[in-house]
Amino acid sequence: MRRLVVLIVLALVGAGVYGLTSSNAAVTVNSNQVSNDAFLSELHAIATTPNIECYLDALAQTAFVAGAGSETISANSAAAWSNLRIQGLAVSDYVTKTFHYQPNAKALATARSSLEGELTQAATSAQYSCPGTSTEALNAMPAEMRSAEVFDQAMSTYFLSRLDTTIPLTLAAANTYYQSHVSSYDTLCVSIALMSPTSVAAFDDAEAAGDSVATLAAKFSLESNAKSGGADGCFSPSSTYYESIRSDVGTTALNTFPRDPQYVTIQGAEYALFVAPTKRTVTPFTSAEATVLNDIRSYNAAQANAEEENILYATAVAVNPAFGRWGLSSSSSGPSVFAPLLPSSSDALDTSKNLTTASTTKYK
Repeated sequence: MRRLVVLIVLALVGAGVYGLTSSNAAVTVNSNQVSNDAFLSELHAIATTPNIECYLDALAQTAFVAGAGSETISANSAAAWSNLRIQGLAVSDYVTKTFHYQPNAKALATARSSLEGELTQAATSAQYSCPGTSTEALNAMPAEMRSAEVFDQAMSTYFLSRLDTTIPLTLAAANTYYQSHVSSYDTLCVSIALMSPTSVAAFDDAEAAGDSVATLAAKFSLESNAKSGGADGCFSPSSTYYESIRSDVGTTALNTFPRDPQYVTIQGAEYALFVAPTKRTVTPFTSAEATVLNDIRSYNAAQANAEEENILYATAVAVNPAFGRWGLSSSSSGPSVFAPLLPSSSDALDTSKNLTTASTTKYK
C-alpha cells in the first residue's frame, strides 16, 4: 500500500474527471461509487475503534490519526483510506469487466478468512499488539464496509490467480516453493548483547580480537542473560517474532555478531543491540507452512503491483475534495490520492458523528 507524502504534485492527464462524481459520492471509480455517508461511516469506525485502526494501520503501512480540531480525522488519514478503497474498487472493476467473474458464497467465505489472515500477518510484521483479533476488527466494521472489504479481497485473490507471474496459493505449490528456499525457514537460535552506545567501539575491538559470542555478551551486555552468554532462545516460523529475527540474522554467519548494531530506545534511553545466530535447524514444511504461504502472498503482491498501477492509470477516478486529490506526486510510483496542501482546518470534518481518536496509541 502506498505511503502518502505531500510533495510536488504533477498533473495527471484524464484523472481530474470531476464530472463523473456527484455531490453525494466520496470516491468514484469508473461507474462505481462510494457515497459520502458510507465513506464517513467508514472513517468514523476507523477513528473510534482502536482495533480496526490498529489492523488498518498495519495493512496500509500508515497511521490513521485525529485531525487538528475536535471531531476530525486528519487529511492524510482520509486520503489514505481513499487510496485503499480506490485500489479495491479498481481491481474489482477490472476483474468484472475482463474476466466476467463474480465471487459466490464459498469464494466470499474464503476471502474473509484470507483477509483475517492478511490483517493478522500485517500486524505481526509491524509488531503491533492490537487490542483484539482480526476477526473482531472485521465484526466491528459497519456492515457495508465489511462487505466491501471481503468482496474486494475475493476479487483481488481471483486477479492474482490470473497473473502468469504469481504462485498459486495451494499446498502443492507452497511445498515446491519451500523446497527451493528451505534455509529461509530454519529455526533460529540467537544470542544478544545490549549495551550503551559508548561501549560499541570496545565491543567491536573485542570481537576483532577473537572473543566469542558468549564472551562478548558476558563482558558487555546489560541484559540479565549476559551470564549465560546472551542466549535469548530459539525461534521457529510459528513464533510471533520470527519475521523480525529472520530479517535480522537470516543471512548472518553462525556465532558472529554483525559489525553494526541496531539502535533501540528503551524507557527513553538509547541502547545498541547486537544479535547473533548461534544455531540453525531445518524446519519441516508442515511447521513452516503458514510462513511459506505468507511469503508467497508477499511475492504475489509484489508481482501484482505493476499490473495494479497499469489498471489505475487506465481508470477514471474522482475524489470528493474533502477527502483528498487524485494525481501523481514525486514520491509515488503511480497515481494516488494525496492530501491537499492546505491548513489543518481542511481536515475531513464529520459534523454528524463524533470523530475522536488518540494521536498516539498504547498498542504500538
